[in-house]
This record gives sequence, structure tokens and C-alpha cells, in this order.
Amino acid sequence: MAETGIHFLDAHGPEGVRLYAIGDVHGRLDLLAAMHKRIESELEWKPVRDWRVIHLGDYVDRGPDSKGVIDFLIAARERDPRHLMLAGNHDIGFLDFLRTPDPEGLFMRYGGVQTALSYGVSLTADASWFGKAETMKRGHAALLEAMPAGHVDFLRSLAFSLTSGDFFFCHAGIRPGIALDKQDPQDLIWIRDVFHDHTGLFPKIVVHGHTPVPEAEVMANRVNVDTLAWQSGMLTALVIDGADKRILEMAIKEA
Repeated sequence: MAETGIHFLDAHGPEGVRLYAIGDVHGRLDLLAAMHKRIESELEWKPVRDWRVIHLGDYVDRGPDSKGVIDFLIAARERDPRHLMLAGNHDIGFLDFLRTPDPEGLFMRYGGVQTALSYGVSLTADASWFGKAETMKRGHAALLEAMPAGHVDFLRSLAFSLTSGDFFFCHAGIRPGIALDKQDPQDLIWIRDVFHDHTGLFPKIVVHGHTPVPEAEVMANRVNVDTLAWQSGMLTALVIDGADKRILEMAIKEA
């Protein structure tokens, strides 16, 4: 049976709407703010009828200012609802930790200590399992007290995907062979190999992050814009303007 789907070169965004899809931020408020300023400048000197700025998730962990990133995104969305935010696995992992403080969970093992520090809370665990559990109990209570209620609401509000024109946006990718509207949220924020290894076309071009690459990865069926911003100092976005597509990069080395 012949494959059906959209090839990247032939894909179009919605008529008259410019889309900006921004990759994983991971606490790099400096890069996010600079990217937004660049986008605002573009919209001024090259105006368009309408636009959307789509954030592909993983706002927290690893980098130095997760709290600042969430503050920034909340303010951006309140200022203009055309700023759209999707969920990443680290954002959901943060919510999971707030519900149940697991010393061996995603949050503690992969950058949540830095997230807590951005709220003024130390979660440095002791060496023993018991020590870790006691540290989690104290740190969890302190973090719940330090976090604004609006930050929890923000994390809970994140959608897992959205579609616009010939493009499907999510954090990690999709499971091949499953309709876009039937995708499992766990796949949308976690999937890797079975998605990356699929060479056939999908119903739409999938724009995602989650798996770091040195530079934007543009394939026939997907585009990856996770360029490890927290460590590389480069935040990447895909710009879609009708039939035109381009990569936008913002580089700042962490002080």
C-alpha cells in the first residue's frame, strides 16, 4: 500500500499565519527572552496578518532559572494568547514530583535540583536511601510553599500537541501507524527510537524536540529543534511562513 503523508519540502503553514516553534528551553531564561525579542522584531519589520509562537516543552530542569522561564511564559500568554505552550516530559516530571517526591524519579535524577534552586529551595540529597527520603520530605514541603499557585496551574494547563497547516507539534514525537488524534500522551512526551527510525511519511510533518542534536535536524517527515540549549547556549526555532520554512537560532553562552 502506498504511503500517504506530507513531505517537508511540500508542507505549508496556514495561509496568512506565521508560526514559530521553539525547542527545549530547560531553564535558560536568557535564551528564551532573547528569542522572543528576535521574534517580536521580525513581526515589526516584516508584519504578517497573524502569528503563533509555539513552545515545544521542557521549560524546567538542568538550566539555572526554571522559575524565571515559567514566569516569562505565563506573562507572555497573558499578554497575548497566541503564545502557545506544550508539555514536555520534564514539565510533567515536575508535576509528578510535586505530587509524590520520589528521590529516584525523573525530577531528582535529571536536573530538578537546579529547578528547586531557582525557587530558593535546596534538594541536595544525602548519600543513603533513608537520607534521600528525609531530604525529599523536607525539600518537597519547602518547594510547595515556595512555588506560586499560578506555576502549578501553568504546568497543569499544558497541552500535549497541536496541529496547524501541514504540521503537527509535540514535545517528543509520535508512534507510527497511530492516527494523530489517537496518540498516547506518554508517547508525545517520551518517544524516541521507533519514531526517529521511521522513514515513511506521517500524515503531517512532526515538529518536536526532546532528543538533543547539534543543530536543527530537518528530515522528510519531521523536524527536531532541540539543540541542548541549557548546555550549548543555543536555542533553536522553526519558522513556518506559508510555503517558506527556515531555522532561527539564538546563541548566548551562559555566564
